[in-house]
Amino acid sequence: MNNNPLYVGVDMSKSHFDAAICPEREPISLGKYANDQAGWTQFVKEATAAAKKQGYQAIHLVVEPTGGYQLPLVAFVFDHEWQVSLPNPKRVRDWGKGMGTRAKNDPLDSRILAQFGMACRPEPENQLPEAVASLDSLLRRQEDLQKMWRSEKNRAEALDYKTSASPAVKESVERLIAWLEKELAEVEAAIKELLNKHPDLKQEARLLETVAGVGDKTVLPLLVFLHRWQARTAGQGTAKGLVAFAGLDPQENSSGSSVWRPPTISKMGCRFTRHKLFMAAKGGVKARSGPLRSFYDRLRGRGKAYRLALIAAARKILVWAFAVFSRKTPFDPSLPVHNPA
Repeated sequence: MNNNPLYVGVDMSKSHFDAAICPEREPISLGKYANDQAGWTQFVKEATAAAKKQGYQAIHLVVEPTGGYQLPLVAFVFDHEWQVSLPNPKRVRDWGKGMGTRAKNDPLDSRILAQFGMACRPEPENQLPEAVASLDSLLRRQEDLQKMWRSEKNRAEALDYKTSASPAVKESVERLIAWLEKELAEVEAAIKELLNKHPDLKQEARLLETVAGVGDKTVLPLLVFLHRWQARTAGQGTAKGLVAFAGLDPQENSSGSSVWRPPTISKMGCRFTRHKLFMAAKGGVKARSGPLRSFYDRLRGRGKAYRLALIAAARKILVWAFAVFSRKTPFDPSLPVHNPA
């Protein structure tokens, strides 16, 4: 009996997914399944039978995050006590290219994911608490509605300067803006109701608001991100790993004396959270005083460029927030915090 898990790779799309297993070095395709209850049941049944046939006691699913289409399947296999990893898609693609894979299609991608699991053995993650998952979906919906609202507001302003614009067009835009504002109010009410039902989440949000730079627009996305990191690392994650998970880790670009570019950040993590942290830093450094402003002024005093100093401030906010989240205590700038920067 093999003590290691059988790695199962899944390439997900909206209506179906392709699956493959990697019992040894060479992957084996399982086939294509519908992305619904019947398809998940058939997939779990056939993968479990393949694991028993190959002598494996456990199964480890490796699936890329794909617009949320993978979430129902992930929840389904968690109920069957499978291990799950959701690696960064860029990391898997780069690994596949490094292994000499040039073509791209769904069955091939599932085999690459299975091989990636076997070769790299990614750490399994825990399931995100149901309340946090619900909060995450509400925040994503709120962000989508806000983008549409801003777009329509800009369109309405542009129409004011167009004398040839039809009145019917202006009325249509105004109706849509009113509808979006109504939807935004309902989503906001649902978020408040969720937090009231879960006082532990509400308390965690209040603690995060004590962190310099964290405000109303940042606190809840940051809370979800920290919970996701805790689930992904089974509570054993470090501040340095969290920074990389957000894509804020420094990335050097040099090779000898002939190739050199200014250092950047990897941008391999969550773009949504990275943007929120950057905007939080941008607003936070405008304060007249405080630990974040002092940190930013020190960097600028040492000759750091404006944007580099802002990125460092965003990274500092994340590290501070991680300390508050881990310790369950309000922010105290005098306490030492591991800073990977």
